[in-house]
Amino acid sequence: MTQESLVEYGSRRVIITITAIFCALLEIVDTTIVNVALNDMKGNMGATLSEIGWVITAYAIGNVIIVPMTSWLSAQFGRRNYFAASIIIFTVFSFLCGNADSIWELVLYRFAQGLGGGALLVTSQTIITESYPPEKRSMAQAIYGLGVIIGPTLGPPLGGYIVEHYSWPYIFYINIPIGIIAAILTLEFVRSPKYAEKKSMKEVDWAGIGLLAISVGSLQYVLERGQEDDWFASPVISTLIVVTVLGFLFFVWRELTAKNPIVELRVLGNGNLRVGTILSFILGFGLYGSTFIIPLYTQSTLGWTAQQSGALMIPAAITTAFMMPIIGKMLQKGAKQQLLVAIGMLIFFVYSFWGYKILTPDTSKEAFFWMLIFRGIGMGMLFIPITALSLSTLKGQQIGQGASFTGMMRQLGGSFGIALITTFMAHQNNVHRADLVSHLSVNDPMVQQRIQGMQRNFIAKGMAPDVALQSAYKSMDYMVMKQASVMSYMDVFLYIGLMFLFCIPFVLMVKAKKAAPIDMSEAMH
Repeated sequence: MTQESLVEYGSRRVIITITAIFCALLEIVDTTIVNVALNDMKGNMGATLSEIGWVITAYAIGNVIIVPMTSWLSAQFGRRNYFAASIIIFTVFSFLCGNADSIWELVLYRFAQGLGGGALLVTSQTIITESYPPEKRSMAQAIYGLGVIIGPTLGPPLGGYIVEHYSWPYIFYINIPIGIIAAILTLEFVRSPKYAEKKSMKEVDWAGIGLLAISVGSLQYVLERGQEDDWFASPVISTLIVVTVLGFLFFVWRELTAKNPIVELRVLGNGNLRVGTILSFILGFGLYGSTFIIPLYTQSTLGWTAQQSGALMIPAAITTAFMMPIIGKMLQKGAKQQLLVAIGMLIFFVYSFWGYKILTPDTSKEAFFWMLIFRGIGMGMLFIPITALSLSTLKGQQIGQGASFTGMMRQLGGSFGIALITTFMAHQNNVHRADLVSHLSVNDPMVQQRIQGMQRNFIAKGMAPDVALQSAYKSMDYMVMKQASVMSYMDVFLYIGLMFLFCIPFVLMVKAKKAAPIDMSEAMH
């Protein structure tokens, strides 16, 4: 069966597209939906804060391990069978997550759920792409991109609603009916391309699989837990950093010398793909970093609920949804990929600088609206063109191999972004607090006047004078901490924006072919 024979028409293509998008959405929503339920899980299972964090970490590790192996697994078992099996694994372990009795049982099930989920992202992209004729494949990227962009913003408000009105196991149970329907539709409608001869089990690069799992799993753990465990002060983190470095070195050596490598590294000899993997990393940094930072700021500093924070992101997601088909059409008409990426990065810089300017201890909801619209436009202009740019000079099987790199780098970019932002903010909080405190002298008449005013307010509420004075000093300390925190958020916005601005000249220097429509199989993740 040739690749072209996989093109579908009419209602069959609609069914396949909807099935693939729902599977991608299932996986992406599940990465963020648990965030707002962690507190309930912690109380329900008697877990510590450190233990409950593993619910997120285990899922991410499972995801990142499976992504680079997906092309090989599809070839080994057939794409339809592999996709259906991944849906079933994801659905079964969603049910088991909801029924878990202990924290470590839940962590184990979340890891297995992540192994199934990682394949959903990569394979659903391939299926959508190959169901469309070449002249409509940029539009196929746009359709898939909607799910990838909107998914992370759906998680928190949906999770908040479920936890508020039902209980936390239902954030996993909602996957079950969708998963069952998706598995049936996949087996009924999805077809597999004809692959080269399968490798026997003896020919499988087991050493490569082991080294990849160890090095990527260790790296993901370090990124997720490093800040909480105080980085090099933790023997576990220090050991895993060494394991990550050595694991990657041995993995690269193994893949360059093995007869049948699990990941084909030689494809990185292509210049555009190398640039594309870097841009994908930066895109993941910006996408997941900003998706992480805004709800954190609105909930911890402004006191919003999870539902309110999630709802704030919806206009930006709708803007991106509106932009995706437009960008797809522009690429079909021959628009330069690197120019669209450069404009998208400039718009993302404007969004970040705007955020830097408007953040205060009491920023209103209205102040965020147009800033987040710019984020939506910027993201819409980055996703598809970066994919197209990465794969524009690759051919045949190289396209799927190159797409695995861009997908993994985007995922790792998000993990790096969140880890770096968390560490950076902890450092900046201390710096800004020390700076603010240095300007507050107890001998300063203005400070004394403020303290006395607060003391009188507390006395008026029935406090004894000495207790009221202590409360006034505590209130002053709280205000300093809050201001230091806001300044740290401002710094994050500014530096993310500058990172995107700095990349623009390098993007414009990249050469890209004015080619026929690109087959971007497996591209988005």
